Amino acid sequence: MNFKKIITLAVLFILCGVSNQLFAHGVDGDTQTFLTGNNGVAFGPFLYIGAKHMLTGYDHLLFLVGVIFFLYKPKEVLLYVSFFTIGHSITLLLGVMCNIAINAYLIDAIIALSIVYKGFDNLGGFQRFFGKQPNTKAAVLIFGLFHGFGLASKLQDFNFGKEGLFTNLLGFNIGVEIGQFIALALVLTLITVWRKYPSFMKFSTFTNTMLMAAGFLLLGFQLTGYFTS
Repeated sequence: MNFKKIITLAVLFILCGVSNQLFAHGVDGDTQTFLTGNNGVAFGPFLYIGAKHMLTGYDHLLFLVGVIFFLYKPKEVLLYVSFFTIGHSITLLLGVMCNIAINAYLIDAIIALSIVYKGFDNLGGFQRFFGKQPNTKAAVLIFGLFHGFGLASKLQDFNFGKEGLFTNLLGFNIGVEIGQFIALALVLTLITVWRKYPSFMKFSTFTNTMLMAAGFLLLGFQLTGYFTS
């Protein structure tokens, strides 16, 4: 099997995973039980939950795939991921600590739009249709803020104890970073190998088109949930 076929199967697998996760968005039963019944400091469990949530959070991962898709230098990858990390860390902590009321469907719809935006940007859509290129670093930071509120909205669904809340949130956020690091390491390895093949630039159009399609799929699901809930 050539590398192009491997990439095609990988993309289709991700999209199938997205469609399956649409109806299981959030956290699993065991995690729900733990969060609902937790009181006091539980740094380790919250760290694990954060890492697991990021590794299974297709919306966050698809956005990051789009962000790093055309980044070739490690310094650039670190810079953009740092902007995303700063953004989601601020609003994750702020959203839960200050108990900011957020509609989860609307926030997740904006997160879905961030995926559409990044696929469109990678396809050169802004230059082609508008003759302008948005500030990509600012966009990653701003969307990172919304992704953080998305993470916060998942935790706000549970009335877990307030004792040790900051410590637990810190553990959750560090777990998110660990999960993000593991996922990005795998994606970067795949993309780095793929770039050695002449199919990379040609096939990148298909990949980013599928990225937009996944974003629209998620957007449709979230808006449907908002208007029917």
